[in-house]
Amino acid sequence: MKNTKKKLSPLSTAVGRALRRSAKVARKTARMYGTPICIWRDGKIVTEKP
Repeated sequence: MKNTKKKLSPLSTAVGRALRRSAKVARKTARMYGTPICIWRDGKIVTEKP
């Protein structure tokens, strides 16, 4: 499979940035309150302490 770079629309770029920012805030909040977070790893959903 070739690694070709597609030109993304400004909306797609903004959505990607917003998702990364919200994930960062979610991890920070989970650390602050000591709650686990759910992530996708090796085809499964796993719960981890941040």
